[in-house]
Amino acid sequence: MGKIIFYEDRNFQGHSYECQSECSDLSPFFKRCNSIRVQSGNWILYEHSNYKGHQYFLHKGEYSDFQQWMGFNDSIRSCRLSPQHHGSYKIRIYEKEDFRGHMMEFNEDCPQVYERFRYNDIHSCQVNDGYWMFYEEPNYRGRQYYLRPGEYMRYNDWGASNPRIGSFRRVHHFY
Repeated sequence: MGKIIFYEDRNFQGHSYECQSECSDLSPFFKRCNSIRVQSGNWILYEHSNYKGHQYFLHKGEYSDFQQWMGFNDSIRSCRLSPQHHGSYKIRIYEKEDFRGHMMEFNEDCPQVYERFRYNDIHSCQVNDGYWMFYEEPNYRGRQYYLRPGEYMRYNDWGASNPRIGSFRRVHHFY
């Protein structure tokens, strides 16, 4: 169970909305989102309804403006709780679509994809264990992509508009 509070204005001001479960369309509850309090759980927030657009992973804490969660703007239109995971982590990344080309398997975070993989792009991947977050830039910066266990045959399967991934890490759950 989780609890998150969205505020229309910065510094936890203005109209607020409290949420305790996933919601595919938050637009009826607030117009914009400029600050957030995560009271419990780990949340994936999405820029658009139906879990589309920019993605952000937030754990327990206070975020007084959208830049603190690496937001690109004040639009949050859907959210879901990230399931708790206490087991192992394993991801396979591939140089080409459909799990072709050079492949590497990881069990740990990777702050610099090019240094380890020798390619700038990841075209497909298989998440065998755990939950992972891809970042467009090295050192966990830039646009984020949340990956659940499963197969992603092309980069648009995880919501990306291009295959550029600079870093990735395991999603740890904070309480």
